[in-house]
Amino acid sequence: MEKQINIWAKQLPPWLWNLAIIAFVLLIGFIIKVFIKLLLNYYKNKKEAEYSFFRSVVTHLSRPLNHFIPLFVANILLPFVALKDAYDNDVRRWLGIALLVSFASILMNAIKVLEDYVYYKYDFNKTDNLRERKVRTQLQFVRKVSTVLIIVITLSLILLSFDGVRKLGAGLLTGVGIGGIIIGFAAQKSLGNLLAGFQIAFTQPIRIDDVLVVEGEWGRVEEITLTYVVLNIWDQRRLILPINYFIEKPFQNWTRTTSELLGTVFLYVDYNVPAEPLRAELTRLLNETPLWDKRLGILQVTDVKETTVEVRMLVSAHNSSKAFDLRCYIRENMLKYLQENYPSSLPRIRVTTENNNGQDDFPPVKLQE
Repeated sequence: MEKQINIWAKQLPPWLWNLAIIAFVLLIGFIIKVFIKLLLNYYKNKKEAEYSFFRSVVTHLSRPLNHFIPLFVANILLPFVALKDAYDNDVRRWLGIALLVSFASILMNAIKVLEDYVYYKYDFNKTDNLRERKVRTQLQFVRKVSTVLIIVITLSLILLSFDGVRKLGAGLLTGVGIGGIIIGFAAQKSLGNLLAGFQIAFTQPIRIDDVLVVEGEWGRVEEITLTYVVLNIWDQRRLILPINYFIEKPFQNWTRTTSELLGTVFLYVDYNVPAEPLRAELTRLLNETPLWDKRLGILQVTDVKETTVEVRMLVSAHNSSKAFDLRCYIRENMLKYLQENYPSSLPRIRVTTENNNGQDDFPPVKLQE
C-alpha cells in the first residue's frame, strides 16, 4: 500500500498531490461530522430519562472527534506529503501540537462520559441520598483536578517540543529549589485552598446538595470548586465562600448523616389551656398530611411563664424543606383550632383591683396580645 501511494505521489505534481491529501483529510472530517450528527438526531428522539452509554459518548466526544480524526489521518499521511526540507520540521511540529491539544480535549470530555455513568448509577432523586451526595462530591472534585492536570501536562508537552524551551528548562532546574520556595510563599493562600479542597473531597464535612446554615443563611451546596463553594440560598441568592472557610470556621450541616430532621412548633397560651385535646388535634393533623414521616409527633408543656404557658410540638420529616412546611402547617392549624374551640385559652393579661374590704371591684379583663 505504501509503495502504491509513493507511485501516485510521483505521478502527480507536488502541489496537486498535497491538495489531494488535504481534500482527503477534509472529506474524512466531513463524513465523521455527518455520521455523528445523524447519531445525535437519533438519540434526541429518545426519552431524556433513558440513560445510554453510547449516547453519552456521542454527545460528549462528537466535537473533539470532529477534529481529532482528521488531524490523526493528516499525521499518518504526513510522510507522503511533498514538502520542502525548510518547512518539513515546522509542519510536523505544529501538526503534532494540534493533535496533542485535540487529544487533551478528548480526555477532558471522556471524564464527562464517566460522570454521566456515575450520575446514572447514583441517582440524586431520593429522599435520603447520602451515598449519592458522597460520590458526586468526590467525583466533581476529581474531575476538576484531572482537568487541571491534563491542561498542565498538555502545555508542558507543547513547550518541550521547542528546542529553545528544553534548553531553558534545563537551566531552570538549577534554581528550582529557590523558585519553589518563592512560589510557595506567594501562593500560600491558593495552595491552602487547594489542600482544603482535597480535605473536603475525602473527609466530606460538606457535600453537593447538603443543607447548610452559614453566616446566618440557609441554603444548599450547589457547587464545590478547587478554591470556593457556592451556596444556593433559599431565596435564590448565591453565597460564595472560600473553600477553607469550611475547615476553619463552624457551620451547621443539616444533612451530614441523614436528611431526616426534627422540627419544633411553639404555642404560648393561657393557663387554662387543656393539653389532651391539643394532643389529639396534633395527632389528627399529622395523620392527614404527607409531610409527616410518621417517626415522631408529640406535644409537651415545656415551660410556665408569668402570663403564658409554653407548649412545644415536636414533629419529624424526611428532609429540611418538608420539615419547614410541616411546622408552618401545624402552627397555622393549631392556632385555628384554639380560636374555634378554646378562645379563652389564647394569651391574655388579667387586671384586678381590690376595695377596702379586700374584694375585687372588677372582674378579669381579657386583653388580646
